[in-house]
Amino acid sequence: HDIHDSNFWWIELGGEQDSIGDTEEIRDELLKIAYGVWDHIKNQGDHGAENWILDWVGFLPGKRESRRYVGDHILTQNDVRAGGRFADLVAYGGWTMDDHNPAGFAYPGEPTIFHPAPSPFGIPYSCLYSKNIANLFFAGRNISVTHAALSATRVMATCATLGQAVGTAAALAIADSLSPREVSARKISELKQALMEDDCYLPWNRRAVPPLTLSAGLKASEGDPEPLRNGLDRPTDGADNGWSGKLGSWVEYAFQRPERICQLRFVFDSELNRQGKNMPCSFPLGGEPRRVPETLVRAFRIETRGEDGSWRVVRRVENNYQRLVNLSVDFATRAVRFVPEATWGAERAHVFAWDVR
Repeated sequence: HDIHDSNFWWIELGGEQDSIGDTEEIRDELLKIAYGVWDHIKNQGDHGAENWILDWVGFLPGKRESRRYVGDHILTQNDVRAGGRFADLVAYGGWTMDDHNPAGFAYPGEPTIFHPAPSPFGIPYSCLYSKNIANLFFAGRNISVTHAALSATRVMATCATLGQAVGTAAALAIADSLSPREVSARKISELKQALMEDDCYLPWNRRAVPPLTLSAGLKASEGDPEPLRNGLDRPTDGADNGWSGKLGSWVEYAFQRPERICQLRFVFDSELNRQGKNMPCSFPLGGEPRRVPETLVRAFRIETRGEDGSWRVVRRVENNYQRLVNLSVDFATRAVRFVPEATWGAERAHVFAWDVR
């Protein structure tokens, strides 16, 4: 096993014990194992670790699995394998079902069994609130799933999408004095649209595009700009769903009469498939530092057309490093243009969405 390309996930215990009641005993044994592995790396073979030091060891074990709550739906292995195309889909996973042996480090065989799972698969809202406690939400590794389904939903990026779904649902519940279950019954479409408006990806769902954006005339100095208002803000199913243009080119919305614009929403290309952003994490000395994706639009300007036909700059952004950009504006115009001026390295600008409200 190459120690230079490992996060040592197989140092685990507790599957045959009470992972809550026996926490201290499990922690002590894990510390022994961690120091034993370190001794092996440094002293028991040629691992190229002569100049390595042990910098830090955590004292709080990270629980892969302990308690799970019961919701209106319990996500199962069959649900995951079927793709999870639920009507109340509010999050998704992409990790295979990764079933570790309960004995963990003490098991002499292969440490895990990988069961097939599609990527992505959907996770429903009905897994994220309690079946019998009226005001209880849950997200992360305690959601309403079986042991097998948890082996796919437990990973951190998926837990993050669950947290955003629950946080957004809680905001809707508070705003309208609803219980979590009432959000499901009365606000599920609003919840899904709010998540997609915040640039959450919900597989097999399409974001609602503002009426003013849809009714406007749309043209560009080059390329087809129509994907900018198709409600799909990233590549899906082989379709790019974006507009590409050279720096200094433009995209224009035109209106039949002067319209007051109060918000501009953009989704830029953050190079979602770039290498180096996934596990395992390694930070070699002298290695390349983290960088802003080259494909992101760094600088751009907004222009409006006056009654005399001339264009004037009403807003300029100089140092953008975000994928989702919402600009508050206040102007009335018959036409508005977006002009990309610079990226973080790419030769052309690539944009997935531009909405006007």
